[in-house]
Order: sequence, then C-alpha cells, then structure tokens
Amino acid sequence: MNLSDQYEVKKKNSFVPKKQIKLHLNKYKTLNETKAIIKRLSLQSYRRPANLMISMIQPILWLTLFGALFHNAPIYLFEQYKIQYREFLNPGIIIFTSFNGAINAGLSIIFDREFGFLNRILVSPISNKSSVIYSCLIHTWLVATLQIITIIFFTTYKSNNDIVFNIQQLIVSISVSTIIISNVSVISICSALILPGHIEFIALTTLLINLPTLFTSTALAPLSFMPTWLQVTCCINPLTYAIEIIRSYSLNKSLALESEIIKTTLVNINVQQSILMLITINVISIVFAEKVIKYKYD
Repeated sequence: MNLSDQYEVKKKNSFVPKKQIKLHLNKYKTLNETKAIIKRLSLQSYRRPANLMISMIQPILWLTLFGALFHNAPIYLFEQYKIQYREFLNPGIIIFTSFNGAINAGLSIIFDREFGFLNRILVSPISNKSSVIYSCLIHTWLVATLQIITIIFFTTYKSNNDIVFNIQQLIVSISVSTIIISNVSVISICSALILPGHIEFIALTTLLINLPTLFTSTALAPLSFMPTWLQVTCCINPLTYAIEIIRSYSLNKSLALESEIIKTTLVNINVQQSILMLITINVISIVFAEKVIKYKYD
C-alpha cells in the first residue's frame, strides 16, 4: 500500500465515530406507527357515524327481541337459578356482540388492499409491520367496549340494579371480552390477508362463521338443553367459556376460580381452566397472525 492509499484510509477512518451510541427506538417507532393507524381508523369511524350507531343499537335489539320472545319461559328451567330469560341472555349478548365486532376487524384491511392503501402503508418507512395488527386490535376493542358499556347501562336501566354492582360486572365483562376480541380479531385479520377480496371475506365471516358460532355456544340456551353432540361442540367453542365466566359472576355475585362453570357428562371445567384455555388460544392466534403478515409482506 503506497502513501496515497494510506492517506485515504486514514481520511475515511477519521469520519468513523470512536464510540457508537445505540438508540432503542424501534419500540417508540412501533408505538407511534400504531397510534397513527388507530387515528386513521378512528377518523373513518367518525366520518361514518351510522355504522357506529348501528353497532350500538344492534345488541339492544337482540336483548329486547329475544328477551320478549322467551319472556314467559319457566324460570326454573335455567339450571339451578330462578331467573328470567333476559338475565340468562345478557352475558351471551355481551360476548356475541364482542365477537360480532371482532370478526369484522379485518374488513378495513381488505378494503385497503383493494384500494391500494395497504401497499402505501407497507412500502412506507414503517419499522414494524405488526403495528397494522395492533392498531386494528385496539380500534376494534374500543368500539366493542362502547357496545358493552351500552348493554350494561341498558340492563341497569331495565332492572334498576345497584350501579356499583354493574361497575364490577362491567370490569369483569370487559376483561373477559378483551380476550375474545383479541382472538377473533386476529383470525379476521389473517383472513383479510389471505382471502382474495371482500366478497369472499364477508361470505366467510357472515355466512359460515357468525351464526353457527352463536348457536354452538351457550349464549341462547344452557348446556342441559342440548343433545350430547351439541354439548361437545359447545365445549370446543371458546365463546362458551367466556359466556359462562361472565354468567357465573352475574348470577353468583362473585367469581371463584375453582367453581365449575361447564358441567357435562363428559367433562367438568372450572373458571381457572377456562381462563387458561382462552389465553392459550389467544397467544397462539397472535403468533400465527404475525407469521402470516411477515410471510405475505416481508
């Protein structure tokens, strides 16, 4: 190496910092990106208030119509509790409302795919593509929480119960519903990334998933009303565990982890086991969704 080459090497080395400072900005970037996408989704909901109002009115219609339909049903039929059908129905409507909102969480993504906005988001200098999933989850949770609050206050007005009790019920309902919202929203987002268009997405969620999931749970009837094959199907459905957790608290005014909420001839499941199963399914769904979005768009 001659003198000129040595001079060039020294000149380049002089621009290299002797001490490198590492800044952990990825977490902050992901947080800011998630906030930005949530703001965009919130603006869409704000500019379409009819959708938000319909989502609020729908659970009240379910409560009113189904409660009136079975108003004269014998109250002693519902397990060991002497309650009206409307009181039995409330937890099922809360969870199904959360499920119904979460199953449509991927609808905004699939429309963004069709109109090209998703490509703009992905080719932008975004540090973590999973922020698209996180933002959809949080926005769906916010809308579903408003629906749950509406149901709780409507039932409070109808039954004239103590508001303190309903605040505690609200906390339990939102906590359990959050697991269902997260799980179902992730499945919806994966479907939106895999399916070719919104027609297939709506057909899958509305026709093949929505109502069959409702009728294969304990939202509308207890397990003792069902044949054995349907009891087995209900025990596979995660909605059953969430409904029975809220129902157990609503009827017993407390929630003991060892109390059995699923009682069949084949299996007995308590509250603690139900919560563990819901959390396990939720974690598996989130990991699977992150794998899908990395495979599709990395």
